[in-house]
Amino acid sequence: MSLAAAPLPTRRPNGSAISIDHLSRTFTTGSTTVAAISDMDLHIAPGEFVCIVGASGCGKTTLLNIVAGLDHPTTGTVDTGAGVVSLMFQEGALFPWLSARENVELGLRLAGMKGRATRRDRAMELLRLVQLTEAADRHPHELSGGMRQRVSLARALAQDASVLLMDEPFGALDAMTRDILHDELERIWFETGVTIMFVTHNVREAARLGDRILVLASRPGRVIAEYTVDLDRPRRIESPEVSALAGEVTERLRQEVRRHADD
Repeated sequence: MSLAAAPLPTRRPNGSAISIDHLSRTFTTGSTTVAAISDMDLHIAPGEFVCIVGASGCGKTTLLNIVAGLDHPTTGTVDTGAGVVSLMFQEGALFPWLSARENVELGLRLAGMKGRATRRDRAMELLRLVQLTEAADRHPHELSGGMRQRVSLARALAQDASVLLMDEPFGALDAMTRDILHDELERIWFETGVTIMFVTHNVREAARLGDRILVLASRPGRVIAEYTVDLDRPRRIESPEVSALAGEVTERLRQEVRRHADD
């Protein structure tokens, strides 16, 4: 059955793919100490799609970097179990001298896959998953922004990740391309069962994609509001239901920005 043919079932798996307990992260420069995250607790179930929103400087990217293992907490713990964690950035960061297929093959090689032919076959499977087989031999400069992000997604999936962290991956794209990639990401998420932590400044995007939306406080970052998105899938970003939820979340963000400005 195609994604557009019927609503996707709501998944409510047990357990946690990501467990964050009493997480804090401070940065010290000279005599100045800044708290980016303070005493954050967060648990995400396997296969769940969680969107995180907040004002600039609320620690969203710091949080992703810690979960990815690129940074370390000052206090507290982050547990992703034995699963592989992959991080996808706003900019694709593809190697310009490699073709789309070769960029994905590199991800497979770094993940430890042996055999050039095996990597090539698997890379083509992943490019099929993101509907880019016809662009396998093109280089990044020959691809549109949306196509480059699809290659980046294929490369992230090449690690057989059970957790996919996405840091505003569609933020630089035009509205139509972003809408198309929302559909693609939802399809891939449903087919693979990967757990997604998705950071965005676009509240409608969060309402369009997420099972839950978490609102972070302005610095120091911590979860101050949570919205369960009980809307059937597939959703449209312009639908009244998505718009209504986005409006509610946006008002909570406005309150937080005003509170921070008054401090």
